[in-house]
Amino acid sequence: MDHKRITLFAGHYGSGKTNIAVNYALLLAREGKKTAIADLDIVNPYFRTKDSASDLEAAGVDLISPQFANTNVDLPALPAEAYRLVEDKSIFAVMDVGGDDRGAYALGRYAPFILEEEDYCMAFVANPCRPLTRTPEEALEVMREIETAGGVPFTAIVNNANLAHETTPETVLAAIPYMERLSKLSGLPIWLTSAEETVAAGLAGKIPHLLPMKLQAKYFDLPEQKGPPRVRPLFG
Repeated sequence: MDHKRITLFAGHYGSGKTNIAVNYALLLAREGKKTAIADLDIVNPYFRTKDSASDLEAAGVDLISPQFANTNVDLPALPAEAYRLVEDKSIFAVMDVGGDDRGAYALGRYAPFILEEEDYCMAFVANPCRPLTRTPEEALEVMREIETAGGVPFTAIVNNANLAHETTPETVLAAIPYMERLSKLSGLPIWLTSAEETVAAGLAGKIPHLLPMKLQAKYFDLPEQKGPPRVRPLFG
């Protein structure tokens, strides 16, 4: 897999970008790259890269997260240390960008450095199972809002179709036409398909560029859905 020096993951709330960002950083570290990850999400306090701090530390990944992350103090503040990711060219940097346009505003301060270097991948994490991105057209609208707010154009798409605990390989495969339509509308390639490790095992050989993921422990604290899923993919 070809890696850019800076890789950013952004998408709608609940798209799964934080899990992907963490697992991608761990992948870079396994390949022997000097890696750092920054949590730029100062809007959503629930899923944070800091929840995976022990895994990242064990892998030698440097974690940069907002001040007071995972505390009861609600004061979003990005550390000045985050500038190191755009200034130190020896680092493979991963950035978890906040959801939607509001969360993407924090990216604006780093945008000039990223665009000047021209060695980045800005990946839109698409999950058609979410209520506000059920169609490729809705996802494209979110994509454009994030680009306008953050100042960095998207360069690729990540297929992260999932129904939480009810996700199966078929869930991911069924989203392929959706992703292909989004790719056509946006003019961007489908770069990765991400799935939890056991789901990914069922996709081996069926889909290219697969990123098996170890999910954050907090993900398993979410209540399992009983009966039919509350949100079903429409893949329109």
